[in-house]
Amino acid sequence: MSSARSVHRAAWRARRGGAALLAACGLLLVGCSSGGGPQAPAGGRPAPRSTAGDSVTPGSAAPTALRPLPAATPAALLPYYRQKLAWHACDGSFECATFRVPLDYARPGAGDLTLTAARKKATGAGHARVGSLLLNPGGPGGSAVSYLEGVAGTFAAPVRAAYDLVGFDPRGVGRSSPVQCLAGPRMDAYAAADTTPDTPAEVDALVRLDREFAAGCEQRSGRSLPHVGTVDAARDMDVLRALLGDAKLHYLGKSYGTYLGAVYAGLFPGRVGRMVLDGALDPSLDARRAALGQASGFETAWSSFARDCVTHADCPFGRTTAAAGRSLDALLRSIDRKPLPAGGGRRLTEALATTGVIQAMYADFLWPQLRTAAKDAQRGDGKALMALADAYYERRSDGGYDNLMYANMAVNCLDMSAPFPGPQQVAAAVPAFVRASPHFGRAMAWMSLTCAYWPVKSVGGPRTVTAAGAPPIVVVGTTRDPATPYAWARSLAAQLSSGRLVTFRGDGHTAYGNRSDCVDTAVNTYLLEGQAPPEDKTCAS
Repeated sequence: MSSARSVHRAAWRARRGGAALLAACGLLLVGCSSGGGPQAPAGGRPAPRSTAGDSVTPGSAAPTALRPLPAATPAALLPYYRQKLAWHACDGSFECATFRVPLDYARPGAGDLTLTAARKKATGAGHARVGSLLLNPGGPGGSAVSYLEGVAGTFAAPVRAAYDLVGFDPRGVGRSSPVQCLAGPRMDAYAAADTTPDTPAEVDALVRLDREFAAGCEQRSGRSLPHVGTVDAARDMDVLRALLGDAKLHYLGKSYGTYLGAVYAGLFPGRVGRMVLDGALDPSLDARRAALGQASGFETAWSSFARDCVTHADCPFGRTTAAAGRSLDALLRSIDRKPLPAGGGRRLTEALATTGVIQAMYADFLWPQLRTAAKDAQRGDGKALMALADAYYERRSDGGYDNLMYANMAVNCLDMSAPFPGPQQVAAAVPAFVRASPHFGRAMAWMSLTCAYWPVKSVGGPRTVTAAGAPPIVVVGTTRDPATPYAWARSLAAQLSSGRLVTFRGDGHTAYGNRSDCVDTAVNTYLLEGQAPPEDKTCAS
C-alpha cells in the first residue's frame, strides 16, 4: 500500500533478509523472525518512497466500502476454476504447479497470465487434515513461493500435520509473470538518489530518477501494469482455492499480505475459512495518511532501538536517547556532504545510509548489526550500512536486483492514488512529516513521489472492509511495529464485522512465529481448532 520505495513491502524481507545478513552479510529485510519461524518472511517496506496516516484530513479521500462479488462464479470464468493442477517435484522437498488466470477479469478473453504455486503437503502425523493454508509474506512483491520454502519447517508440528502449506507468487511477482523496470546500474542510481534535497537542482535530479523508474516499468512490463492490483490478486487467490479443492480459504498473511487477505474477505466473505492477518495494514487510509503513519512507526521503532542501544557499551550513538538522535542526524548530514566508500567502487549516500538504518528497525535481532555498521560509518567505512541497504532493496552480489521492488511499486501505484502530484506538494508536506518523524520524516516524504509519474492510472483508493458474514478473522498487531503501526491493526480489527484483535507488546514487524509463545498458541489454536482468541487478547514479549 505504500508508494515508491514503499515500506509495506517488507515484512518477510526483514526477517528472511535479517537472518541472511546475520549469517552471511548478504540479504535484506522482508519479514523474518529471529527464530526464522513462520514470521520469517512478512512484508512491509518503508516508504523509501511510501505512504501513511490516521484520520481523514482536508484534501484526503474518504474511504468507500468494499462490496462482495456475486456468490455465483460467472460462466466466463468457469474454465479457470475448472483447471487441473499438475504438481511436480521442485526445489527439494516441495511440489510446484502453474495455473492460468485472466489478465483482465472484466475481459476474460483478452489474454491470460501464468502464476506459480508451491506446496508442502500435510504430514498427517497426529492431526486430521483441515485443508490448505495459503501464505503471503507481504510486500507487495514478496514471493510466497520463496517464503514457503524458507519457513515451512518452522511451523508447529500440528499445523504442518493438519495443512498443506501453499504459497503462490501473485501476478507480477517472482515466478508469476514478474514486473521488470530497471537494469542494475540504473536501479543503483535510483536507490542512491538524494531524498532530502536541499536545492532545486537536487529536486530535479530526484524527479528525473523517479520518472526514469516509472518509464522503465512501462517499457518492460507495460502489458501487465494495469492488471497487477490487489483486487485482481485476491480474485486469483479464489481461483487457486478452488483448484486446491477447498470450499473455504484458510490463509496466513503478513504485512501487505494482511491487505490482500482483507480484500479477499471483502470480496468473498462466504468463502473465508480460518484467516490470520499479522502486521495489519489499514485499508481505510489514503496514501498520504499511510505514509505519515509509517513515518511515525519508524520513529517509534528508532526510539525503542535508541533506548536499548545506550545500555550497551558498543553503542556508537552516545549514552542517552536524546544524544542518540543527535548522533544519528549528525552522521546522516556528514554522509550527505561526503558519501562514504562502500567497497567495489560504490559510495554510501545519505539515502542508502537512511535505508540501512530503516532496514534494522524491522527486527530487534538486527540492532547489534546496526550498532556495528554505524560505528564503522563514523570511522569512514560505509560497507556495513550498505549491506543493510542492499538487503532492503534485494540487491544481489552480481549487481542485479530481485523483482520485489519493481512489483512493490507497480502494485502500490495501481492500488492507491499518488500521495503527492509533484515536488511542490511534497515540499509543503515536509513539516508534517518531520513532526511525525524528526529523524526519517523528511526523507520519507520525498520517497513518496514516484507514483506521481506512474504510467497507469490508479484504480483503487481507501476503503473499509467489513466482510459481513465471514467467520472470525484474527488480526495480530505489534505495539512498536515500524512498518505497520499498531493503530492500523486496531482499525482493521474494528472494521471487520468478525475481527478479533491479538496484541503483541513488543518490537519488530509482525509477531506470529517464534517471537511469543502466547501469540503462537493463540494463532495455532485457531488454525487447528477454529477457536478464535477472546476479544482484545494481549501478549507480552
